[in-house]
Formats: sequence, C-alpha cells, structure tokens
Amino acid sequence: DVEGSHLHIRRSANSKERSLPCSILYLGTTTVRIAVAVEFPALQLHSVMWGTFYRFPSKPDSPNTRWTSKLSYCLGKESGTQLLGGIGVGDDWEVCSVKFRQTTMDHIEATEWGSDEDTRRSCQSKGKTEEECQNYVRVLIVYGKKVFTCGTNAFSPVCSSRQVGNLSKIIEKINGVARCPYDPRHNSTAVITSQGELYAATVIDFSGRDPAIYRSLGNIPPLRTAQYNSKWLNEPNFIAAYDIGLFTYFFFRENAVEHDCGKTVYSRVARVCKNDIGGRFLLEDTWTTFMKARLNCSRSGEIPFYYNELQSTFYLPEQDLIYGVFTTNVNSIAASAVCAFNLSAITQAFNGPFRYQENPRSAWLPTINPIPNFQCGVLNDDGPNENLTERILQDAQRLFLMNDVVQPVSVDPYVTQDNIRFSKLVVDIVQGKDTLYHVMYIGTEHGTILKALSTTNKSLRSCYLEEIQILPASQKEPIQSLQILHSGRSLFVGLNNGVLKIPLERCSMYRTEGECLGARDPYCGWDKKQKRCTTIEDSSNMSLWSQNITECPVKNLMVHGQLGTWSPWQPCEHSDGDSTGSCMCRSRSCNNPQPRCGGRDCEGARIEIANCSRNGAWTPWSSWAPCSTSCGIGFQVRQRSCSNPAPRYGGRVCVGQSREER
Repeated sequence: DVEGSHLHIRRSANSKERSLPCSILYLGTTTVRIAVAVEFPALQLHSVMWGTFYRFPSKPDSPNTRWTSKLSYCLGKESGTQLLGGIGVGDDWEVCSVKFRQTTMDHIEATEWGSDEDTRRSCQSKGKTEEECQNYVRVLIVYGKKVFTCGTNAFSPVCSSRQVGNLSKIIEKINGVARCPYDPRHNSTAVITSQGELYAATVIDFSGRDPAIYRSLGNIPPLRTAQYNSKWLNEPNFIAAYDIGLFTYFFFRENAVEHDCGKTVYSRVARVCKNDIGGRFLLEDTWTTFMKARLNCSRSGEIPFYYNELQSTFYLPEQDLIYGVFTTNVNSIAASAVCAFNLSAITQAFNGPFRYQENPRSAWLPTINPIPNFQCGVLNDDGPNENLTERILQDAQRLFLMNDVVQPVSVDPYVTQDNIRFSKLVVDIVQGKDTLYHVMYIGTEHGTILKALSTTNKSLRSCYLEEIQILPASQKEPIQSLQILHSGRSLFVGLNNGVLKIPLERCSMYRTEGECLGARDPYCGWDKKQKRCTTIEDSSNMSLWSQNITECPVKNLMVHGQLGTWSPWQPCEHSDGDSTGSCMCRSRSCNNPQPRCGGRDCEGARIEIANCSRNGAWTPWSSWAPCSTSCGIGFQVRQRSCSNPAPRYGGRVCVGQSREER
C-alpha cells in the first residue's frame, strides 16, 4: 500500500508489514510511480528501487482497491555525486537522476519517456511483442551540463539531449537510427568526444543484420564501417567505446572470419581516427582508418586455454590500462578470467603487419603494413581528402585486420575462475602503506561480487580478497552493472530490480589485529593506537598503522569460534503454565569470529534471562491444628502461605485467604 510518503510492504497475508520511506514520482487515478530507498545496516548495504503500482480494479472509486507493482533499476554514469540511468517501470521507461550522500540516498529525479500509442501499435503490427514494443533506454552519456540519451522507442529509435538537473527539459530531439539499436536485446555502446561527435557501435536496421560503427553529430561528415561486409564486422557484440587521444577505440566480440576450421568467436579492439573524413569515389562515407586486432586472454601452457569472449571492460586513463572480463562460450564449460592490456601493446599490434585474404578460397596470410607507424594526419588545406590517393584508399578497403594479437600485461590472467561466468568489472586504485594497489570488483552471473587484487607479483596472483553475497543464497541473478562513485567511496551494483550501494572500505568487519592484517585488504590496516582496523585516512599516525600485503589471504584456515559481546538487556516474555510473564533477556552470538573450516563451536551460554516476573501461588494447606479448648465450644485452624512461589518482579499476589477456621 502507498500511504502518504511511505510504502507498506507485506510479502504474504501472514507476514509482518514493513514501512519504507518513498518518493512519489507520479500519482494518478490508476497508477502511482514511486522510488523507495532501503538500507541494510548489518550488511552495510543501501538499495534504491523504482516501481509502478497498478490499481485493480482500475476504477478510482472501486472498493477493496489493491495495488501490484513491477520494480526495476537505474544505474548509469557518474556526474559528481550523481548517478544517471535508465529505469524500466511497468510498460514505460524513464530517465532518472539519483544523488547520494556518503551513507544515504539523498534525492531522486525522474522523467517518464515512453513510446506513444501509434508507435507501439505500429511495432506490434510488424510481429513484435507488447514487451518488445516499449522504449528501452540504451544510450546515456553525460557531457558538460547535458545528458544525451537514446531509446529503442518500440523499434523506432529516438534520441534526445536533456539538461542535467532538469531531465524533463528536452533541449533537442533527433532520430536514433545508427545511434541506438532497434531491439533492446542487442548490445551497443557509444561515446561523445570533447568536440561533441557521437561515436556509436550498434545495429542500424530493423532486422538487426547491419552492424556498424557510426559517427554523427559534430562538424565533420558522418562515417560508418562498410555495409554488409562480414570481413569488417561479423555479427559483433559491442562492449565499450573510449575516446583516447587522436583515436576512438571500440571493444567487441565477433565471429572470427580468419578462423579456418568451424565457427569461433574472437574478442577484438578496433580504432578509427577522429579526423577521418572518408574517401573519394572509393570508401565514400566510410572509414578509411578502420583497423581491428584480436585480444588474447589465455592460460599459458603447451596448448593454451583461451577465454575468447569479452564481456566487460574498464579503462584506467591514469595508466593507459584497459581491463577486460573474458569468458568461455556459453555452450562450453563455464570459465572466466580477467586480463589487462596496455595501450602501448594495442598500438604495437596496429603498427604491425596486416592479415589479408586474396579471395574466398585462399588462406589468410600476413601482409606488410605500408604505413607501419601510422598516425592520424592533419587535414590538408587543399581539401579535406586531397591527400588520399587511390592506392591508399584501396589499401584501406582491404587491409584492416591486424596479423599480430594484442598481448596482455602478464602471461597469465590476473584472476581465473572455473565453473562460473563473470559479467561486469570495475577497478579502484587504492593507496596502501607502501604502494598503490589495483582492486578489482568482479560481478558474476550468480549475483555475487568478487573482490580481487590486480598485480604482476606472482605471490599475489589470483588473490581473491572477499566474496560479497548481496542476494539471498536461494536467489541467483546476474550483476547487470557496476560503478564506483569515488566522491562517496561506494560501489553501486545494478540488478534486475534495484540498485545496491556497498562501501568500498569495510575495515570494521575485521575485529582483531590478526583478522585485519590477514585479510590483505589494501583499504585496511591495523591502528596500534586506536586498536582497531581502519583505513589509511582514519589512521591516527602512519607510523602506528601497519599493513601486510605480501601474500594472498588464507581462506581455508581453521578458526575456532569465539562468543561476541552481550547485547543490551531487553524485555522478553516467558510462559509459566497457563500464564505468561515478562523477563529481562540478553544474547550474544558466536561471531567473534565465527568458526570456519572445521573450527570448534563457541562454548558458553548464548542467552541469559533475569528478573523474570512470577505470579505468587499458595502452598498446600497445613493440617488442622488441635481444638482450641478441650471442653465446650472451640475452633481449629489451618494455614497456607503465598510462597509456592512467592510473587517476584511485579508478579500477581495470591488471591484468597491464608487462614481458615472451623
């Protein structure tokens, strides 16, 4: 139920109701659109969910009104202390803006952006389902004080520019074809350069058979990859795009045209010059500087084991380093790895020889690179493409696949994991006591987050620091997105139905010096003065703050359980036969630490009860005493006392007489 500014949640008719603060985004007669902030202090998690609640029956004045909902999430790009994203609510999609304080969700802004009825009807007439014929936000880019966003719009893509801080204000609305996919299930990526040019990698037709890397907007001509040419792009799944120097880089996976035996998928990096203006007569409106190379992420050995399918990337501009999550094919045994590539290694591959196939029946063979140290040229004053000779254009048309493979920073992946698939990755640079560390947060398809060290130090290779279980053990769903908000020192996790906020520093989990140092966590060290595990910023004195990251943490070390501290005394109830009373109770848990890997369970009481109220009860009657006189009229007496038990701590006194005579 939505009442005022609170959402009342009950899982079932017999379950306990919980009241949560919510923001009313839209209130209508049949629908109410809300945002809910949820906090889990014990897990140091914060969550925010959006939903549309529908009234059944739909008549406003109907009795016994009930509401049902469908929740979704918003997670996009960081802008200061603000996250921007697209959310799905019921049959419409919205663009939302969420501001976060360090520990709480502070403000929510949203604007509805759905497809109109005619567009949805036209979409369904072409054989698409009602669910497909909605507006799904697929492009969301913050540049300057504007937000550029594109939606599928019921298989009729549309884009708009909006104002940061006022998302409902549309500055400009343009056609979304070649900027956004028609189908929400198609992978796509986009980036806007500092000159305002949009580079999008997506499919640009209704059927999804024409993939392209396309440039638009800005002051230079629009360009694309060669149309219907599988050698340029062969059923690609686009992952990411980055504006770096004179080039724009694209990361994707595709069916490998150069693979001679059967069908296989390779991961690629491609680049184009940002000042490319296309060819004359040959390659008109087409890239003349397009090149692509294979990314190698494999486990070394006499016969290497390849992780061929790129799933996610993360770029560290400070070190020109690009991290990538790679997996095996979905029809293969599940296995995942993280590899990192220097930008110099990518450049080296692009400076090497090409691989070329003379005709469909010939093999792919190495071919000399006519311009081995290619750099994006300067536009000629005589004309924008006067320096493009016929030979240069012919070479650009046939020579684009590099022969050399881009090799990672290390021979083996930074981390590997069998029987699981990684989905997303972000990396944080952490200042330790002696050096900088790269800490990776890896999302999995099971809904967990692996925290791992990235290092070339062999003793620290494949160091998993922590596995964060953000969902109940019985619930498994893939991590959809990860983003670090540095201003709040938080990791935001996008799921199918909400966003979770996790603090990057979780040093308070480690109670003892041994636990703190043994965790090998770059965020944490032991403060000898404060006698607690703290971050380097919270340390009282660097000389008294110690850290020991020389080897991976031991995860299978036997630990005996120790009882934690007692909770405060609290009132509790007790049953005494047919009556009930009250006591004062306190408890403690076996969590300081918990027993692990065969360690002994805690010894000692975990619950204490005191000051229980007790109702008084009579003792049995005593025997009748002798008659008070031996002759004449006398009497006999018998007695009982209210001591079986005596009333205590507010218990009822006995009712009745304590003495009888006869």
